[in-house]
Amino acid sequence: MAYHAPTMKPLLDRISINPRICHGQPCVKGTRIMVWLIVQYLANGNSVEEVLAAYPSLTREDVRACLAYAAEMARERVLPVEVTT
Repeated sequence: MAYHAPTMKPLLDRISINPRICHGQPCVKGTRIMVWLIVQYLANGNSVEEVLAAYPSLTREDVRACLAYAAEMARERVLPVEVTT
């Protein structure tokens, strides 16, 4: 699937950053659930269904929004990774 910026915007609109909520960390709008937490859940091998069970206030689209936000951040910042041959 190719990257299409216009299709990302509605997802990114589900993320909010407010200095008074969770110390300004990106959260799912209307919650105090931080984006990094959802991404970490998925990276640890949990399924979307497990995330939704752990956080019943979230929707599948909220989880997609967290991944979309993480993808945008990865485009902006490069972290050093060991290169193996």
